[in-house]
Amino acid sequence: MSVYTQLSDDEFFAFCGLYGVKFAKAIPIVQGVKNSNWFIQTDNDKDDDFSYVFTLYEERVPADIMKMATVMHALKDNLPIAPPLIKQTAKGNDIGEDCVMRYENKAILMVPKLAGKHPTATTVAMCEEMGQALATLHQTLEILQPAEEYGVPLYDWARVKARETKFMPFDEAKLMNDIWQAYADLPSDLPKGLCHLDMFTDNTLWDFSGEQAKLTGLLDFTEVSVEYYVMDVAITINDFCTTWGNATEGETVHFNEKKMQAFIQGYESVRSLTENEKKALPVMLAYSATIFWLLRLNVIFYNREQGRTGADIMVKNPDLMKRLASYHWGKVK
Repeated sequence: MSVYTQLSDDEFFAFCGLYGVKFAKAIPIVQGVKNSNWFIQTDNDKDDDFSYVFTLYEERVPADIMKMATVMHALKDNLPIAPPLIKQTAKGNDIGEDCVMRYENKAILMVPKLAGKHPTATTVAMCEEMGQALATLHQTLEILQPAEEYGVPLYDWARVKARETKFMPFDEAKLMNDIWQAYADLPSDLPKGLCHLDMFTDNTLWDFSGEQAKLTGLLDFTEVSVEYYVMDVAITINDFCTTWGNATEGETVHFNEKKMQAFIQGYESVRSLTENEKKALPVMLAYSATIFWLLRLNVIFYNREQGRTGADIMVKNPDLMKRLASYHWGKVK
């Protein structure tokens, strides 16, 4: 979450009013890399507290965000989700349309604040609970059929790969190409369905007040699409089971196999992986790391092309995902 589009207080006041929210103040959120986001304080909030999150979607078209709102409302009874607010002018014919507003043909949603904090580190128990949650998400969204009508189009990562590998050192381009070939060789009948595809730790919230952390929120459903379930598993494992070193530590990556096993155990307590999914997982771990390597390179490319700069713009280091991809590929070869 960053801030690319600037809104005035008068504009926030008007949009919030259409959701029945009494606007007092908007506070920019700088985590994340794709959309413009603010915490919204109301007249009843005190000090640094806030009641809502206001998101203006910079890339996804309004039709895609309407699908996302529908997905979130479908999940709200089974998982800790903040379903988007419904406009006071809603007609009640389509939940997605009832939630989405527009600004310069960009979609806007408001969601209630969820309790909890983003984790700075994960535990084995947290990974197991996250596995259960992801499997529940996969099973619950089976009610939305045909699934293709509720998922957004998958991004054209092959185009990004073709652009970026032209400028990579030979060994990096070879790593990328070898992993993609292994992915292409996987069985084509792996189970598919609606997937989150961005379930990193910073898209979750947890209550750390007890002896064991408890999951209190799942966030950011902009990438929900029809994909292999094991791809979603790999994406989530890659972040939840990895400790990311900072610049002073040489930006190393430390993958924890014990956490991965706990995640898989939690997942399979809800939905069993097929034998082909289990065989595909090592390649998927490497392949999904290359996707986020490309994603971060792509953000840098477009920020540079569009002149996006400033303290409200967050950029994540693509080299960390490159190193994770290399680690997993070493396990495959």
